[in-house]
Amino acid sequence: MRWWGWGEDEGAIALPEPALGLLRAELGLDGSESSPRVRLEDIVLPDPRLADAARRSLEGAVGADHVLEDHGTRVTHAAGKSFADLIQIRSGDASSAPDAVVRPESAAQVGAVLDTCSEHGLAVVPFGGGTSVVGGVAALRGPHAAAISLDLRRMDRVLDLDRDSLTAAFQPGLLGPELEHRLGTAGLTLGHYPQSFEFSTVGGWVATRSAGQASTGYGRIDELVESVHCLCPTGELATLAVPATAAGPSLRELLVGSEGTLGVITAVTLRVRPLPQQRHYEAWSFKDFEEGLQAYRVMEQRDASPDVARLSDEHETRLAKALASGGDGVTERVGKAYLRLRGHDEGCVALLGFEGTPEEVARRRARAAELLRAAGGIALGERPARSWRRTRFSAPYMRDEMLDRGVMVETLETATGWSRLSHLYRAVGDALRDTLSGRGTAPLVMCHVSHLYRSGASLYFTFIARQEHGAELEQWSAAKSAACDAIVAGGGTLTHHHAVGRDHAPWMIDEVGELGLDVLRAAKERLDPDGIMNPAKLLPDEA
Repeated sequence: MRWWGWGEDEGAIALPEPALGLLRAELGLDGSESSPRVRLEDIVLPDPRLADAARRSLEGAVGADHVLEDHGTRVTHAAGKSFADLIQIRSGDASSAPDAVVRPESAAQVGAVLDTCSEHGLAVVPFGGGTSVVGGVAALRGPHAAAISLDLRRMDRVLDLDRDSLTAAFQPGLLGPELEHRLGTAGLTLGHYPQSFEFSTVGGWVATRSAGQASTGYGRIDELVESVHCLCPTGELATLAVPATAAGPSLRELLVGSEGTLGVITAVTLRVRPLPQQRHYEAWSFKDFEEGLQAYRVMEQRDASPDVARLSDEHETRLAKALASGGDGVTERVGKAYLRLRGHDEGCVALLGFEGTPEEVARRRARAAELLRAAGGIALGERPARSWRRTRFSAPYMRDEMLDRGVMVETLETATGWSRLSHLYRAVGDALRDTLSGRGTAPLVMCHVSHLYRSGASLYFTFIARQEHGAELEQWSAAKSAACDAIVAGGGTLTHHHAVGRDHAPWMIDEVGELGLDVLRAAKERLDPDGIMNPAKLLPDEA
């Protein structure tokens, strides 16, 4: 991963001129804005605080070659990939860098590392792909002598494959593409594709309750977890690999989403499926976001939803069209004229993806089309959906270019019931627009729905504004706080799939209540009595 942004250099994407024009008009850019980044060698790191005795003990646990303190490794483990993370690291501030990066290759080595850290008072920050956008991997020491980043990428084995039960067990450090490749050779798939798919790990997905782009059909990661093994400072907490149990409250649920604050996930068993024989993706148009929401509600509640269901609001649709900047031939002109005639010229685009056998895909497509058409939808064919599939992991690269141009780009997400969804959509959008406009940086606020449930759906917001030069973090914090307050007031969840981390922790009391926080604190005290596991994350008193 690039230390200053997303992914790798070969994945970089240039913004097309129509998109740049839209951003100039919407954000009031005059072309002079820029946000240059420092050189890697100029980044300021805190002096390492790892004592010699602790270092020797860590080297004894994992080998001297796998306890790293060099400048580049510490920088790449200093932060995640939120706007705030990138602004700080690009400016040369790596104050949240670990004192060392430790790379175990087995559960036994993880246990030895935790013993060392307990003995020497070292904070431990589990690290997979480093793609957190909520401050989840910052190596914050808290009251501890030093902090290590526990990089789990060497733990990347497939531990078991049960074709009869359709389950597979993995070590936590396996990256998404490699996981799908290894399952694919056995004719299987997990079907979990978060935005971070290319660079995130299976352990990270489980630790943060990830929800992939196909979660409407395949399920969120928490629905796919059969069992978890977690090494805590006080011992191993593991659950049985069984399809269901009535043996008390679910300890599996305690570990899924624990964000490294209780221990280190060392193995997970997940429910997998046969590879689909056919994948069909198509696009639809609706007059406005509200019409699309109601269509999606009916489709979901009548058991006709696709595996991938995405609905962009008018603002996101406009930007998507500018980014696509396709041709303007006869077919395109006729299509635009037809949509304009039907009142859809400023409408919303919906994407649907169906996977399975050809017979299943045909049947499900027909049922969904019947309902969407009755709700006012117009079929747009496969071309827009194919374009989305081809570029669905590219948004973070476009963010990097916008950051270079002095533009703030950030995301946040929530979910609520269908009866409150429209109100919450307006409330969060208004909070972001009012807050940023009040600072003189009027934003473009966009939203899409990408995860459907019988009782409700998710809302995923992207907001873009001219950076407030010299006060970028204050600008971000004001917008983030206003949006979180609006989410809480509107009855939404604090986070649908990005997790809590450091950034959302102050609002956890609104999510679970004071007694709920006491329950989480009690679990942490029993499993991590010295508080060494990922300090200042999840719990508001620590943050």
